[in-house]
Amino acid sequence: MTPLRVAIVAGESSGDALGAALIAALRERTELEVRGVAGPAMRTAGCEALADAHELAVMGLIEPLKHLPRLWRLRSMLLRRLLSWQPHVFIGVDAPAFNLNLAARFKQRGIATVQYVSPQVWAWRQGRVRTIAQRCDLVLCLLPFEPAFYARHAVRAQFVGHPLADQVPLMIDRAAARAALAASAGRAAGASATATANRPLLLALLPGSRVAEVQRLARPFLDAALLLERRHPDLQVVAPMANSAAHSEFARVLAQHPGKLRVQPLVGQASRVLAAADVALVASGTATLEALLCRCPMVVAYRVNAATAFLLRRLSLVRLPHFALPNLLAGRALVPEFFQEAADPANLCAAVERQLADPTGQAALQQEFDRIHRLLRAGGAGRAADEVLSLLAARAQGSGRAAMA
Repeated sequence: MTPLRVAIVAGESSGDALGAALIAALRERTELEVRGVAGPAMRTAGCEALADAHELAVMGLIEPLKHLPRLWRLRSMLLRRLLSWQPHVFIGVDAPAFNLNLAARFKQRGIATVQYVSPQVWAWRQGRVRTIAQRCDLVLCLLPFEPAFYARHAVRAQFVGHPLADQVPLMIDRAAARAALAASAGRAAGASATATANRPLLLALLPGSRVAEVQRLARPFLDAALLLERRHPDLQVVAPMANSAAHSEFARVLAQHPGKLRVQPLVGQASRVLAAADVALVASGTATLEALLCRCPMVVAYRVNAATAFLLRRLSLVRLPHFALPNLLAGRALVPEFFQEAADPANLCAAVERQLADPTGQAALQQEFDRIHRLLRAGGAGRAADEVLSLLAARAQGSGRAAMA
C-alpha cells in the first residue's frame, strides 16, 4: 500500500500542537509520510520539517509587510520541494494569509487542499470567503458556529471540535494543580480554590505566544499586577510563556520593570498554571480558550500595531461586538476584554478586582465555561482526520468514475 503523502504547513505554537494531533490521528488510521513546516510537536509526531513553524509567527494588517521578502522565499522553497514530492493532500494549519496562497498552487496541480482552523472571515473581511471557496476543498472548523457561515457561501466545512477541549479534563482540581505547580516551580501555594487571607492570590500572566505580542502586552500586564499587589500584598504571579522566544522577551521586559514584583516566568505549563490560578490576564487568542477549559476567570487584552488598529477602526473591518474567544462562543460579554489603548494597567487591574469580588458571578462563569467545554468536545483531531480521509476517498471515487466514463 502506498503511504498517504501529506504536505502540512503550521504556524506558531498553537498550529504546531494542532498539526501534531492531526498527524497522530491520521497515523492511527493509515500509513503516512508527512513533510512541511513544523514545530517541535509536529516533528515528534513524525513530520519532516522543511522549515520551523515560528517563521510564520506574524500578525496584523501592517506587520507582515516587513516580512514579505522572507515569506516569499519560504513559499518558493516549499512549493518547489513539496510539489516535486507530489503529496496527496495539502493541509494548512491556521496561518491563513500564507497557507491560502499555497493552497491555490496545490489546487492548480490537482492536489486536495484543506484549511485546518477557519480564518475569522465571519468577523472581518468577509469577502475572503470567495478566496477560500476557490482554493480549499475542505475547511475544518474549531468553532461550532463557523460551518453555517460557510454553508451560505457553498464552501464544504465541518465542525470538528477543538483538540484542547479533549485534552483538558472536564473536572479541574484547583488544589491539586496548585500543589503540582508549587512542586514544579519551587513556590509555595495553598490548597483553596479562592483567595483567602490564609494563602496568596495567584495571578497568571499570558501576554501572547508571539514576540510582538509580548512586547505590547508584557508591560501593561506587569503594571496591572503591580497595582493589584497593593491590594493583595501576598500576590504571587506566574507567567507561563508559550515558547523560548516569548520567554526571553518577557524576561527582558521584566528585568527592565521598575516595580519589585514577584514573578515566576516559565516555559510551557500554561494548563497547569491556569488550573491553579485564581485569575489570569491573557492575550486574545488560543490562550483564552485554554483558560476557559481550565475554568480560570480571565481578563482579555488585545493590542496590535497602531497602523493596524487605525485601519480596523477606520475601514470598519470588524463585524462582531466581541473579539475574545470565550465571548464569541458564549454570544455575549462573558469575560472582560480590552482593545488597544483601553488595555491599560488601570482598566486591567480594575477588571481583575471586579471578578475577584463577585463570587456569584464566578459561579455562573464556571457553569458557562463547563457548557462551552462540553460543546467543543466533538472529536477534535480524530474527527479532523476522518474528514480529511473522507475527502480523499470521495475524490478517488470521483476520479474512478471519470476514468470509466
